[in-house]
Amino acid sequence: MEPVTSPLEVVDAAGAHRTAVADAAVVAAWTAHHGEVFAFLVRTTRSPDVAEDLLQEAFLRLTTEVQAGRAPDNVRAWLYRVGANLAVSRGRRISAAFRGIVRFRSTTGPSTTTMTPEAAYLGSEGRADLLAALEDLGPDARAALLLSSEGFSGAEIAAAIGRSEAATRTLLCRTRGRVRSRLESVEAVR
Repeated sequence: MEPVTSPLEVVDAAGAHRTAVADAAVVAAWTAHHGEVFAFLVRTTRSPDVAEDLLQEAFLRLTTEVQAGRAPDNVRAWLYRVGANLAVSRGRRISAAFRGIVRFRSTTGPSTTTMTPEAAYLGSEGRADLLAALEDLGPDARAALLLSSEGFSGAEIAAAIGRSEAATRTLLCRTRGRVRSRLESVEAVR
């Protein structure tokens, strides 16, 4: 007598098969791309430990997408894009924390740095102007500018933000001009 298979067992078997296929796709993506995406994240964050965390998060998100049946068409570009977005988000959190620390230090008493008061004021004023100019940019423009300032090539930036190299060059040129104009207008007011 043959065992009876319930509809639930059939569904579970199909789900297990789908999960196995998804796992195989993620393992293939890991094998093919983890080294270069990790190197990109190390250059972006300047920290192998942070890069490893961001890489792990990117592959976790890829696993979730593949298991949900939403596998990206170009896995490599998708991983770069997710990695860049994670790095930018991390940068925003750090920047917000830095601004909070600066604000806290300015309210708790004199600075212990060896800078003259004039130099400290001008430095903080310049940083605030630059941060304000960066906050006015769109996410792609900000990411492209920050990646460019870290020494990434046009091809790497294009892959990270999901644009063609020509579109990335145009975006960088316009973004640099916009930031320059903003900083010059602030300087002219002073």
